[in-house]
Amino acid sequence: MLIQQRTIIVQPGNSDKVVERFSKEGPLDGMEGLIDVTVMVNKRSKETEEVVVFIRWESEQAWKNWEKSPEHLAGHRNSKGQERPEYVISSNVSMFDVKKVRPGQFGQ
Repeated sequence: MLIQQRTIIVQPGNSDKVVERFSKEGPLDGMEGLIDVTVMVNKRSKETEEVVVFIRWESEQAWKNWEKSPEHLAGHRNSKGQERPEYVISSNVSMFDVKKVRPGQFGQ
């Protein structure tokens, strides 16, 4: 399993805009190998809000297929040259190769 983690730091009061963007259905949802998308918000800081998105894939190959798909490439072409919204302070992407998932007693 491969997990792509997107962390977006925004000005207070703006996390709902990012949540809405990542909650909408789109071409990603129909991709073979996509397990799920989880969107979380951390509002514990008064200075910023943090949105973390986990996109879980069955394999690295499934993610690569998405990256090379016409739908993904078209999305990047359509947004090329656009500046990110002013309320976005920073954005970071990390990739994790999952080595072990251990379900809890009641998660089985």
